[in-house]
Amino acid sequence: MMQVRLLPTPDQATALEATLLACNEAATWVSKVAFERKEFKNFALRKVTYELAKERWQLGAQAAQHVIKKTCDAYVTLKHGSCSS
Repeated sequence: MMQVRLLPTPDQATALEATLLACNEAATWVSKVAFERKEFKNFALRKVTYELAKERWQLGAQAAQHVIKKTCDAYVTLKHGSCSS
């Protein structure tokens, strides 16, 4: 694995920080939805969270999908479910 150091401009650093905050907030919400619905499978969870996560936190498609997948992975780590479809 190669490590890369980011050297963002101040504007880029601000944008990166905002994006990371939005992703973390979205992941918290996705986790709550997963727990409330007892739905821990990636594709099923995506059906109920993807559009709102994109809209509410202004995430791109890839970021929204990544948030859902990582949330699902966290539940798998806790042995609550499976990230398969």
